[in-house]
Amino acid sequence: MPESYGELLKKAVCSRLRRVLVAGGAGFIGSHLCDALLRDGVEVICVDNLSTGSYANISHLQHDSRFSLVIQDAEHELKTEKDLDAVFHVASPASPEDYMRLPIETLRAGSHVTLNLISLARANGARFLLASTSEVYGDPLEHPQPESYWGHVNPIGPRSVYDEAKRFAEALTMAYRTTHGVDTAIVRIFNTYGPRMRVNDGRAIPNFIAQALAGEDVTVAGNGRQTRSFCYIDDMVTGILAAAVSKHSGPINLGNPDERSIVDLARTVIDMCNSPSSMKFVERPTDDPTQRKPDISLAGEILGWCPSVSLETGLAYTIAWFQATARQLD
Repeated sequence: MPESYGELLKKAVCSRLRRVLVAGGAGFIGSHLCDALLRDGVEVICVDNLSTGSYANISHLQHDSRFSLVIQDAEHELKTEKDLDAVFHVASPASPEDYMRLPIETLRAGSHVTLNLISLARANGARFLLASTSEVYGDPLEHPQPESYWGHVNPIGPRSVYDEAKRFAEALTMAYRTTHGVDTAIVRIFNTYGPRMRVNDGRAIPNFIAQALAGEDVTVAGNGRQTRSFCYIDDMVTGILAAAVSKHSGPINLGNPDERSIVDLARTVIDMCNSPSSMKFVERPTDDPTQRKPDISLAGEILGWCPSVSLETGLAYTIAWFQATARQLD
């Protein structure tokens, strides 16, 4: 019987990665990435200042001898006693509430932290993977968005601290690749969701689930006709690992091209939560993108990757996690 994509990827990870550093490893995506790496037999050094990450996300890993946690800002000098095969940079506030609350820290995550981490990768001869974002495309004028699209971004708007931080991080990564020969990869992450998202994260799915489970009005920005494409966390981590063990520099879009309107998402969440909630329409944020859908042709061609978890299946897992977390807090 031919090996599955997951089995082939695990073999590639095991053969190429022995020890890695994950900056932002206590965050939503970072903690799931740590889980996957450990499952594949990789030693993981997790670095996080816990500004938006949480110890609860990685507490279950503390008894694994291959896992170590360093609580510090990745902007400061990082020393490792052993050589690294890869450095993953997933350290940044990512939700609008977080990066608007921490604007300077977000800009430093894209600049100072990127410089520090890519320098560490260079010193170790390690592969450096930058977790960039679909936000580099801004409010796109091209749809769906391919990697060749340069974007439509307001450089001084309220979202600019995140958008421009990631755009700078991409430029810095490419400069180190061309100038110093650092082995680099850039992945552009489209909206990702799943267990371990914070209730007060501020993004659509955790907001809608928390409100629906509480029987509160589900707040929809604008008329709700703006669209997004939501990728379940397991699919996203698989894509990140595939990029990490490839030879491709990117940028590579990672996301689920199943495009949904925000109002349809709200209705789906309310129905799946069996909630009495109604929708409440509120003012739409400044520079909120009208549409967002990844062209993942390159990921399919280069990585052989495509998402496999449907929105409804992923939402069911995520709702169950939110319900279980709420019971633990009661």
